[in-house]
Amino acid sequence: MALLSFERKYRVRGGTLVGGNLFDFWVGPFYVGFFGVTGFFFAALGTILIFYGAALGPTWNPWLISIYPPKVEDGLAFMPLMEGGLWQIITICAIGAFVCWALREVEICNKLGMGYHVPFAFGVAILAFVTLNVIRPILMGGWGYAFPYGIWTHLDWVSNVGYAYGNFHYNPAHMLAVSLFFTTTLALALHGSLILSATNPTEREVRSPDHEDTYFRDFIGYSIGPLGIHRLGLLLALNAGLWSAICIVISGPLWEDQWIYWWDWYLNLPFWADL
Repeated sequence: MALLSFERKYRVRGGTLVGGNLFDFWVGPFYVGFFGVTGFFFAALGTILIFYGAALGPTWNPWLISIYPPKVEDGLAFMPLMEGGLWQIITICAIGAFVCWALREVEICNKLGMGYHVPFAFGVAILAFVTLNVIRPILMGGWGYAFPYGIWTHLDWVSNVGYAYGNFHYNPAHMLAVSLFFTTTLALALHGSLILSATNPTEREVRSPDHEDTYFRDFIGYSIGPLGIHRLGLLLALNAGLWSAICIVISGPLWEDQWIYWWDWYLNLPFWADL
């Protein structure tokens, strides 16, 4: 009932970026908007093309279906459908759908009178995808460096990229990204478990945020507060996605050798280089 009563504040005119009142409508509880229409178009077209590519392939096994990018030797040219062109169009549809969804989120934020934290966060995820399938291939001179659209083939691509640079865990940006992912999980697990403990008391009434702050001040000597933990979780998560994009975009365009050799600067520091 709380969500239904809140919906009255949401179903207001205005806040649109394109189209004015023409697309300012809902389908059930879902706001549509201009970018909802265009996002649906891109998503539907991309999905249809994936099924089309699967129909032309050798199998309907969902684990083995794959849409491959053009070959590396084809460079950055536009290719025929069966030689990577299908992958190129699907990539355009994917980026179009993602961007339209983010802009639709902006319109929803305008209607609710809230900040743009959600579309900004989604924008970091879009950046990671664009880095993998557009920015890095362009910097390396070929669409063939992007990943294919398939379950097993995508996993093979990840494995092959890792082995191509020796042990990818030595990539410093990869280290930061993984550490931030785990730290995000830890921070929000601590937050979630505290909320669950406070709202499911065994003998007493539900505890207030003051009790939650007191718990963490006793536990680790500091409490960031109920609003602060969400800001911290967002900051950690966005940095995890950002450094994930950085770790792949520097692999190839900026560093071509095995990542373990990148750390030779550490061995050559004057403190012990001559020992």
